Amino acid sequence: MRRWKRAVALIALAAACRDASAPPGTPSPPAGTAEPVLTREFRGMWIATVANIDFPTASALPVATQRAELIALLDLAQSLRFTAVILQVRAAGDALYASAIEPWSASLAGAQGSDPGWDPLAVAVTEAHARGLELHAWFNPFRAGNASDTLRLHAKHLGRVRRDLTRVVRGSLWFDPGEPEVQAHVLQVVRDVLTRYDVDAIHLDDFFYPYPTTGTPIPVPFPDSATYARYASSVNSPLPVEDWRRDNVNRFVQGLYQAVRAFRPQVKVGISPFGIWRPGNPGGITGLDAWRDIYADSRHWLQQGWVDYLAPQLYWSIASTGQSFPLLNTWWQAQNLAGRHVWPGLAAYRVADGTASAYLADEIINQISVLRTNAAAPGFLLYNATSLRRDRGGLTTFLKAGPTRGDAISPSYPWLDPLPPDAPTITVDATTIRVTPANGEAPAWWIIHTFDGTAWTQLVRPGTVTSFARNGAQRVRVRAADRAFNLSTAARWP
Repeated sequence: MRRWKRAVALIALAAACRDASAPPGTPSPPAGTAEPVLTREFRGMWIATVANIDFPTASALPVATQRAELIALLDLAQSLRFTAVILQVRAAGDALYASAIEPWSASLAGAQGSDPGWDPLAVAVTEAHARGLELHAWFNPFRAGNASDTLRLHAKHLGRVRRDLTRVVRGSLWFDPGEPEVQAHVLQVVRDVLTRYDVDAIHLDDFFYPYPTTGTPIPVPFPDSATYARYASSVNSPLPVEDWRRDNVNRFVQGLYQAVRAFRPQVKVGISPFGIWRPGNPGGITGLDAWRDIYADSRHWLQQGWVDYLAPQLYWSIASTGQSFPLLNTWWQAQNLAGRHVWPGLAAYRVADGTASAYLADEIINQISVLRTNAAAPGFLLYNATSLRRDRGGLTTFLKAGPTRGDAISPSYPWLDPLPPDAPTITVDATTIRVTPANGEAPAWWIIHTFDGTAWTQLVRPGTVTSFARNGAQRVRVRAADRAFNLSTAARWP
């Protein structure tokens, strides 16, 4: 215990000694500094709802308990000075929100289709924004459930409405990505969410075709021969079946990106693929071949610019040889020919997980340091929220004392919108800071810095809120930020 406390103290001391213009994680500058430091870094936390992994912690909990658990996770992300939460809203053809298209998730009320009595996504959007956090809506496009669920699927579930569009693979139920109606249905679901909820991004994880399991042939024997035969008979020069499956996923990813751009142009699209594209890339890397085995050509999506950020799951240690974290990170950054963001996913769940290969907390701390050395716009996502909520191995404490001790805002997305909003005007009286937006583009966020005579404090709040407590501030700086996180010049007081 004494050693642990000493380590935390050393991290805090190191952070405090950094120069005011240092990279992400730097605390606010001391008294006498003329202006606050603005740090750009994406900091995300995944909240998994499938099988009640993170939220809610059990199905059929009272509404008040579920809501309190969600708010506690958002408070946790805010306390860690994160910039976004990634909430799983469609785990298997179901919904964590009120939907006329798909049934309620069983994770909420205990049975698929049962109304939980509240709308978690609506609450999550409002409460995340109130805390200065983006809300990224996380979808699983093709996973449909377990094969044992087929008799329990709700009448609205696509697997019941169109059983012919589903496939059973080793105990799992999948929507066939090769079926055009499946892809159209998923895009309809995404458009529905974009229509009714003020989400900041659409996020996909790594499930497109099933992963292989020990003892099974590779590639996965996906039962889509009838789908492929229809395709092959409809074109002059059909692709080989493996290339056709990859093309199915490619077309879906491209179609999703184009649909979001057309429907809500400033909503971001992020994907978190398996961390190895193909073994040997870079040299010495071994492991699953995601390109061959699950038909995920994630490097192609990045190079084509079909994402706004890619979060490859680099769930291996720095010391690993066959799956070297630093080598994989450097390789992924080098594939970013379209100039998008590459923000790796880190395995917080491996910290003190009770296995022989468990991480110490400083593995994640050191990985964040690696990411900050070779990315123009650094960022990371941590899986999962439960590991942080429980402060496993002291990870949350270490993060607060070190890498996330200082405030941050998200890097900008200039390909979505290169123009900053106009500066607001502010008035300050004895108790209140009032902000008046400029004419033109409405602000999505206010970035507010106040100086109390000792240090600057950063506050990020929705652009719809225009009044803030002064709390004795001696100086105030307010910038408008748009959805792409372009910043206006600062309105200053005095």
